[in-house]
Amino acid sequence: MIAHTIQLALAPVFVLVALGNIMNILSTRLSRIVDRSRHLIGRHAETEGLDHDAVVREIRMLDRRIAIIGRAILMLVMCGLTIGCVIAMLFLDGFTRLDMQLAAACAFLIAIALMMYALLLFLRETRIASASLRVPHSFMEWEREL
Repeated sequence: MIAHTIQLALAPVFVLVALGNIMNILSTRLSRIVDRSRHLIGRHAETEGLDHDAVVREIRMLDRRIAIIGRAILMLVMCGLTIGCVIAMLFLDGFTRLDMQLAAACAFLIAIALMMYALLLFLRETRIASASLRVPHSFMEWEREL
């Protein structure tokens, strides 16, 4: 009985491991974005004109990225908590007369939906970051054959 319950709980545990890895990636990205925003905030008062406008544009973009990553991390934490509930339900089902199979399945689907939403937010943040790092065409010198 206990061995079967542990076997059932292994799949959600592997999802928790994946969540931890994704959260590590997101927190690293968040740290780098925060460092960049602090640097730009320091430059904000020192700039004027077009340079100042560029600093403000980048600060705004970084603020959006911080919000998106924060939301993605929140979704992953909620997913992790839901996975924990799934594991608890599986053990309750195994050791009591309560039928928790349907509730555990529904909670697992909710957890997967939360993880998918977090991954979509991650994709959105990386797309914003990629768009902001485009190399200007003037540096490409397309008219020259190399």
